[in-house]
Amino acid sequence: MRPLTDLNVSDRRVLVRVDFNVPLTDTLEVADDLRIAAALPTLRYLLDQGAALVLVSHLGRPKGKPEAKYSLRPVQHRLAELLGRPVLFVPTCIGPEAEAVTSHLHPGDVVLLENLRFHPEEEKGDVGFAAALARHAEVYVNDAFGAAHRAHSSIYQLPGQFHETAAGMLLAAEVANAERVLAQAERPFVAVIGGAKVSDKIAVIENLLPRVSTLIIGGGMAYTFIQAQGGQVGASLVEADKLDTARSILAAAAAAGVTVLLPEDSVVADRFAADAATQVMPSAAITSGWMGLDIGPAAVSAAQQAIASAKTVLWNGPMGVFELSPFAAGTLAIGRALADCTAAGGYTLVGGGDSAAAVRQMGLSDRVSYVSTGGGALLEFLEGKTLPGVAVLTQRA
Repeated sequence: MRPLTDLNVSDRRVLVRVDFNVPLTDTLEVADDLRIAAALPTLRYLLDQGAALVLVSHLGRPKGKPEAKYSLRPVQHRLAELLGRPVLFVPTCIGPEAEAVTSHLHPGDVVLLENLRFHPEEEKGDVGFAAALARHAEVYVNDAFGAAHRAHSSIYQLPGQFHETAAGMLLAAEVANAERVLAQAERPFVAVIGGAKVSDKIAVIENLLPRVSTLIIGGGMAYTFIQAQGGQVGASLVEADKLDTARSILAAAAAAGVTVLLPEDSVVADRFAADAATQVMPSAAITSGWMGLDIGPAAVSAAQQAIASAKTVLWNGPMGVFELSPFAAGTLAIGRALADCTAAGGYTLVGGGDSAAAVRQMGLSDRVSYVSTGGGALLEFLEGKTLPGVAVLTQRA
């Protein structure tokens, strides 16, 4: 992909496809500004080079028409605070009203256009919609890694409307860090995979097996593997239709010489609630009516030992229901283990979504090598898929 620094943007309008798909509060304020903050290096660089910026993004899943709860207007206010300069807002993203603003921008101006998904053409990958967006600027930059796995109009069709395109700093960094664990990982390489469902991570695990030394499995998905081996998991989450898949993965790991660490013990509860009764049980002998909601102390110890000896660690998915404090210890321990590994010279990548949220809640973001902003995009990259947003920029370059 052409790097941002390769562009001459002085006194030019640059359309930046950002990923401002951030959570909002009930009062329509930004609840988590991580993705806004992640775009700042690209935006500041372009502004320092004398560009005027036209920013486009989606937010949420509106059904192809305007919905107040999905407006990007709250993002405008937070972005202006973070940038330290005014940000104009236009309540549409195409047409005469928007063009009347973008056609009169001066170097240093910043305008945020309304939610792209208020138009059904965005998700359909409509070329006409891309052409309408392209009228706002002379240069295209994609910095939306979190949406790079979508062949949507602003991601896949829009670059073809410009003579000059480039990857923003965030997109370039996300791809470089993901490629590092897939193609350049120093061994021992430990992958920590968690989350609720095996079905969400099958392709990732299968793509990682030829690469990793040790695979640590936690979260709700672990109980499908444990039951597949004949364990009794009580009322724990199990995907019955994935038991054969779990057995196949374990067999493939054994054939590849990969050590698989399933949780030896679990913190179990009599119901899914913060005030539930809890105790520690062997993960393969959980009493009927009890459910595993976090990895136990023995499982934590085994994971810590594996991570301590690693040169590369990838973490994607929490070890338990970390949103509820009685079941957060396992996830917290993994985060601290990654921080210690990083301090000892290892390379650590934390996948997007819940893992990234957990690391931020722990205050460990600056103690690991890289925290991805991409949820689904990172998963698809780790599965070995080609992301449309990356492919088109590579072709254009």
